[in-house]
Amino acid sequence: MHLKKLNFINFKNYEDFSLELAEKINCFVGYNGVGKTNVLDGIYYLSNCKSFFNPVDSQNIKEGEEFFVIEGVFSEENQNETIYCGVKKGRKKVFKKGKRSYEKLSEHIGYINTVMISPIDGNLILEGSDVRRKYIDHIISQYNPSYLQDLIKYNKVLAHRNALLKQFKESHTFESSSLEVWDDQLVPLAEKIYAIRKAFIEGFIPVFDKRYKKLSNGLEAPTFTYQSHLEDEDFKNKLKENQKKDRTVGYSTVGIHKDDYVFLLNDKPLKKFGSQGQQKTYLIALKLAHYDFISDKSFHKPILLLDDIYDKLDEKRIKQLMEAVLQKSFGQVFITDTDQNRLKNLFDGKEEVKVFQIANEIPKAIG
Repeated sequence: MHLKKLNFINFKNYEDFSLELAEKINCFVGYNGVGKTNVLDGIYYLSNCKSFFNPVDSQNIKEGEEFFVIEGVFSEENQNETIYCGVKKGRKKVFKKGKRSYEKLSEHIGYINTVMISPIDGNLILEGSDVRRKYIDHIISQYNPSYLQDLIKYNKVLAHRNALLKQFKESHTFESSSLEVWDDQLVPLAEKIYAIRKAFIEGFIPVFDKRYKKLSNGLEAPTFTYQSHLEDEDFKNKLKENQKKDRTVGYSTVGIHKDDYVFLLNDKPLKKFGSQGQQKTYLIALKLAHYDFISDKSFHKPILLLDDIYDKLDEKRIKQLMEAVLQKSFGQVFITDTDQNRLKNLFDGKEEVKVFQIANEIPKAIG
């Protein structure tokens, strides 16, 4: 599947534009701050029903306007499908496939898969466990719709349990049977989610290892581990053991919502011991493995979005990355850069490459 046409109205810094896109490589060049990344984010929106950079929909409306529209025409085996995203202040977000509006946005996840590589991926290493957990959940949800539904159910039950614990704390009361009502619903969902996450990690690590070794010429040994409260003990017993602590703090302190993934390089924590170049290589390998894994699981090539790929990567590793994405194993690719000549040197002589110059908030095809 590839994106043939992209339209924006009042999205971020864009008032109104329409682009006809190449089936393989599309490059957006221009100075920093002109909106190159916003084009990639619009494509991400059409895949994931939200922004990669700012999850508050209303904040993605162009300043001074009341709404935004993103529309894309996607093609697969000569069949076209239009995806529409509309956001208006004070209204519910509208997502359409053709003329049909989705009742639940989760129904759309997995129809068009994207993989974004961006400088803010560093948050996967530097920030807390919730960032890594959401990323892994995103990968699994792209090929396993039932996992996403179970995760939504788990979070709803967890919210009810936490509200009850907060009520107990504020009123200085406690009723074990009321809490067990939510525990009985939480346990089977947690066990199912844990099993899927564990199976995912076992299948994903060899794919990731292969990608990293290609980028680093096999000089380093990367891996990561999955940590969960469900790993060594029955979850229902774990909830009972932590009941007193939960009552004291007013929320649930154990469960799959506390899971984490620890990134390692040569058996040492990447966050503490990895150089900037090693961390960036690790993240790119992670995202390329994400691409490979989803391609295999869904039998469709995702759209690859490469935002500012020169950030913290040397020329040698950039060349290795570009050689990889030009292979037949990759589908449509979108790239942003500030240097038109640099992109020209990378793709000179290659077919199906389209370059857009972005200036004054208007993309213009130049090659």
